Amino acid sequence: MSSSTPSTIKPVAHHFESREQEFDSAKLGMWFFLAQEILFFGGLFCAYAIYRSWYPDMFREAASHLNWKLGALNTVFLISSSFTMALAVRAAQVSDQKNLQRNLLITILFACGFLVVKYFEYSAKFDHHILPGSHFAAHGFHFDRAHIFIGIYFVATGLHGLHVLIGIGILAWMLKKARKGNFNSEYFTPIEITGLYWHLVDLIWIFLFPLLYLI
Repeated sequence: MSSSTPSTIKPVAHHFESREQEFDSAKLGMWFFLAQEILFFGGLFCAYAIYRSWYPDMFREAASHLNWKLGALNTVFLISSSFTMALAVRAAQVSDQKNLQRNLLITILFACGFLVVKYFEYSAKFDHHILPGSHFAAHGFHFDRAHIFIGIYFVATGLHGLHVLIGIGILAWMLKKARKGNFNSEYFTPIEITGLYWHLVDLIWIFLFPLLYLI
C-alpha cells in the first residue's frame, strides 16, 4: 500500500504540451548523454585493447598486483545499488514514498561503500609506489612499461569513481526532493533519469572489473 505525503509536484514546463511530452523529451536527452558517455569510455577501452595487444605479458603481470577481492566487493556494491535504484524508480511510479526514500538512501550507502573500498585500494597502490607515468617506482615487476597498465587503471577507475561521486550528489538531491513529496505516479521523471545514469555507472564497472582485475 502506498504511503502518502504532502505533494508539491512541479508543473509542466511552458514549452511542453503535456507531462508525457516532457518526460519523453527528458528521457531522450538522457539517452543522448549516455551515448556520449559510452563513446568517452569507449576511447579508454580502445587504448586498453591496443596496449594489451602490444604488451600482453606485461598486462597480465601488472593486473596480478591489483586486489581482485576488493574489485569483486565493489562489483557487489554496484550491482546491489542498481537493484535498489530500480526499486526506487518503481516506488516513485506507484507513489510509494516510504520505499522511494528508503531505496534512494540504500543506493547512496552502496555508492559510498564503493568509494571507501576504492580509497583503501588506492592507498595501497600509493604505499607501494604503484603509480602511473614517471611516478612508478614499484618493485617486483619483471616486465618493462608496467606503468602503462597502471596509468590506464588509474585513469579508467578514477574517471569512473568521479562518476560515482557525481551520482551520489544527484541521488542525495533526489532524496531531499523525495522527502518533500515531489515525486509520485504523475511525476517521476527525475528519478527515472537518475536511474538511467546510475545503471550506466554500474555497466561501465562491469566492463572495467574483468578487464583490469581478472585478465
